[in-house]
Amino acid sequence: MLFSKLLIPTLKDAPQEAEVISHKLMLRAGMIRKVASGIYTWLPLGLKVLKKIENIVREEMDASGAQEVFMPMVQPKELWDETKRWEKMGPELLRIQDRHERDFCLGPTHEEVITDIIRDNVKSYKELPLNIYQIQTKFRDEVRPRYGIMRGREFLMKDSYSFNIDEESLQETYLLMRDTYKKVLERIGLEYKISAADSGAIGGDSSEEFHVLAENGEDTIAVSDSSEFAINTELLLKEGEDINSLEGKPSPDGNGTIQIKKGIEVGHIFKLGKLYAESMKANVLNAEGKASTLHMGCYGIGVSRLVAAAIEQNFDEKGIIWPHSIAPFDINIIAIGFDKDKDIASASIKLHEELTDMGYDVLLDNRKDGYGAKMKDSELIGIPLNIIIGKSYLENQEVELKGRNGQSSSNPISDIKTILDFFKDKK
Repeated sequence: MLFSKLLIPTLKDAPQEAEVISHKLMLRAGMIRKVASGIYTWLPLGLKVLKKIENIVREEMDASGAQEVFMPMVQPKELWDETKRWEKMGPELLRIQDRHERDFCLGPTHEEVITDIIRDNVKSYKELPLNIYQIQTKFRDEVRPRYGIMRGREFLMKDSYSFNIDEESLQETYLLMRDTYKKVLERIGLEYKISAADSGAIGGDSSEEFHVLAENGEDTIAVSDSSEFAINTELLLKEGEDINSLEGKPSPDGNGTIQIKKGIEVGHIFKLGKLYAESMKANVLNAEGKASTLHMGCYGIGVSRLVAAAIEQNFDEKGIIWPHSIAPFDINIIAIGFDKDKDIASASIKLHEELTDMGYDVLLDNRKDGYGAKMKDSELIGIPLNIIIGKSYLENQEVELKGRNGQSSSNPISDIKTILDFFKDKK
């Protein structure tokens, strides 16, 4: 991809409305643009990152045995009436009418729709367990959208729903999804904690949240410094605790001491039990030939929110520092004098083709700007590796390798191995 042909409307300064670092940097890096309050257009650079996260999520869900579907965003009131959530959800549920004055909503979640599908199409315990997922746009009419895509009204989410014959089977699926989410976050390269949580409007028997640790996190979680123990402090407040008096105390699991951290909730898994299945009469025939109410679980992970969370955990004063797995481009070839020297131009194009053929996502900065401007843009948008082709190439057939982490070296342009070594842990 040529930089001169790519829509990357970078900004020197972020608009005043941008409060947190991810919102500022996504606007400055030309990843998103606001359409309305809490609603954004994803520009090419942002969409590339979004798609890379989406693909990681899809690969891990498929590996778990889950099956992908695509359900409608517009849902009829009748289904929500069955679970009594039409009124219970409150103003976050955006209600609309069609030309026949029939009531619908824009789906914030899909428990009703998927339960309706399963009850009409699955009749025997022999067809279970089932875990159905989708990656789709959701809409929640937030009272105060803020922080860019981190707390928007429209967002991309992976939501999945499991159907099991009994509690034991549900527990197996729940733990499988818990492990799947861990694999997703570890593949992306994020530091996270899993915390006990309040099930909120979704309801159910119990739930856990996945938090990416970051200073601008909206949630406060109490974590052990020596184990996986973590709990959302919302639960502690309900139990009457004083949050700050937890700091430094022994962890309840007997390992380490408690620290108070800020986290961005990027995933939430629920054991729903029979909550939705009973109200919607979702039954199958069990081994004895009798009707048995299904046990359900639901599992959500914010695909678009993960983009913001990754930035909140990986940035410096120059811009974004993407984990290699989700960077919009792996390599940026900065050609100094591309428009003036045919040798530099041809060497840049050849290297771009070679690296692309090797499977790398490569950007070639062929603009007329000087080194300083090109490097500032590359650092802002967070490309992991820059290859500078300029005067040293003409004199010594050498290029400079400069990582986003500050490492640099000069190497013969023929020494592709050094370039590949930079990414040895990437794939």
